Amino acid sequence: MDPASSKVEQRLEELGEFIREQREVARLSLRRLSELAGISNPYLSQIERGMRAPSARILQQLATALRISAETLYVRAGILEDRGEDDLGPRILADPNLSEDQRQALFRVYRSFRDSPGAEAPAGGREEEQPPDAAEGSGAGSRPARTRGVAGGA
Repeated sequence: MDPASSKVEQRLEELGEFIREQREVARLSLRRLSELAGISNPYLSQIERGMRAPSARILQQLATALRISAETLYVRAGILEDRGEDDLGPRILADPNLSEDQRQALFRVYRSFRDSPGAEAPAGGREEEQPPDAAEGSGAGSRPARTRGVAGGA
């Protein structure tokens, strides 16, 4: 066996193992995940055992069913290069200190922030600050007006 095919087989085994781990973390049976992802039970079993190379479309369906980032599966499958970003989704879903309802609620909130427009912070990882002129407005919605209203008891 040549080194390239050995590397592909290893990647498929690792991908399958990761999918199985995520399924177990989500407390889904093989059958239930196959139903949620819209693929056959035997096909999912073969993916988990590293015997099949799923297409990007199948990975997307699995990611949706597992409630994880499709990008995570694409990277593990070798379709995309790792950009070094950290997706907290799988760790939220695996947190043993939260109930299943808490994990799902936190995951939905987290994903909504990640998927919302403007979710990507500018270079440097911080939101851009407004210029001092814009931050010092004197309208009713500015911070000084609210602070005086609260402090003055009005």
